[in-house]
Amino acid sequence: MEREHLQSRLGFIFLSAGCAIGCGNVWKFPWIVGQSGGGAFVLVYLICLAVLGLPIMTMEFAVGRASQAGLLGMYPRLEKPGQKWHIHGTVGLIGNICLLAFYSVVTGWMICYFCRFVSGRTAGLSFGGMISSPAVNVTYLALTMIISIVILCFNLQKGLERVIKYMMSALLILILVLAVRSCLLDGAAGGIRFYLMPDFSKLTPQVIVSAMNQAFFTLSIGMGGVAIFGSYIDKSHSLMGESLYVILLDTFVAITAGLIIFPACFTYGVEVNAGPSLLFDTMAVVFSHMEGGRLWGSLFFLFMVFAALSTELTVLEAIIAAVREKTGWKRPFTGVVCGLSIFLLALTTALGFSVWHFQPFAEGTVWLDFWDFIVSTNILPLGSLCFALFCTTRIGWGWDGFVAEANAGKGLKIKAWMRPLFSYVVPAIILVLYIYGLITFPWR
Repeated sequence: MEREHLQSRLGFIFLSAGCAIGCGNVWKFPWIVGQSGGGAFVLVYLICLAVLGLPIMTMEFAVGRASQAGLLGMYPRLEKPGQKWHIHGTVGLIGNICLLAFYSVVTGWMICYFCRFVSGRTAGLSFGGMISSPAVNVTYLALTMIISIVILCFNLQKGLERVIKYMMSALLILILVLAVRSCLLDGAAGGIRFYLMPDFSKLTPQVIVSAMNQAFFTLSIGMGGVAIFGSYIDKSHSLMGESLYVILLDTFVAITAGLIIFPACFTYGVEVNAGPSLLFDTMAVVFSHMEGGRLWGSLFFLFMVFAALSTELTVLEAIIAAVREKTGWKRPFTGVVCGLSIFLLALTTALGFSVWHFQPFAEGTVWLDFWDFIVSTNILPLGSLCFALFCTTRIGWGWDGFVAEANAGKGLKIKAWMRPLFSYVVPAIILVLYIYGLITFPWR
């Protein structure tokens, strides 16, 4: 099967950023910040992006570009005979599937709220009412999958690359407009202080673990989803520089999303620690009190739809590419098969609040928490550890092979002094925080 390639460097950066930018930035990040005490969490999160996120993303891009393969083919082309690194490729594929098992439903929620604001049907709109309705959840899940399949049935350049370029450009414009509007509200100063001024008394080991997991989740690193886009580009630019561009775009969206939400929360006196419902219930209240609220609400949830769909499309692309490499199927047929399979699996989340009750952990947890635990708490950090060990140790690809690939082309290079950071500091931090996270996880 002839390998597809991206048309431009901008397409690669936007696609990779699209994989990273999504509900992790604009839905999960704000409510975790709210529950974790604000500015101290944000500071640790930024440190995790720099110390852990940048090295791991560079490694994942390097594995993808060197192998010119997706999830199931990248390790077999680089590992030595008899090695078992390819098991991580299979686990990564499972992780991407588990991610879409709840992410597709969350994307549907964004589309639902957008449609309600555009049509002016916001009376009685609530997060609890939405998730407890089987018809609403299944309908918008189906709509999400149909949109995704239709786009991904076209070839890479005419389908995914073209759509993501327009979507990301619109997303960046919308988020700037909304942030400026929110920061001009009367009570914005209090929200900005809470969000950006660290209160170190609220900094606990659990907050640090949450910041690491959030950094991995928001960048979508550790599952091979980023590697697939490395396999679509040439060697004209070094990969550490490209990773930095992607992380800066991702961080800009996450931080700016907070500048939309927290000033609005403080202005209208709504709780910032509401959890997953923060973005939905809180922002619905905000827009109901704001002059021109229907317009601003429509723009806000249009931005949310673009952010969510960008990750939905890029993660599904990674799954489709893996299946195509294994089977040789044509893109349209593979897209339909993969999309339908994800839809059926995601029904657990869509119906988990109303019909299919399942409490995997502490009281009140549901299917969404189960899938998120598999992905965020386990596969993302362990997968990132796997990439680190594979790229820096003799029992894997090795430091020399990794650096040669990562430094090919013009741009920011990996220096010799960085080797201890990549080889020892990054794996050690991931392992310690992962173990602590499991020990302190609220199992019951």
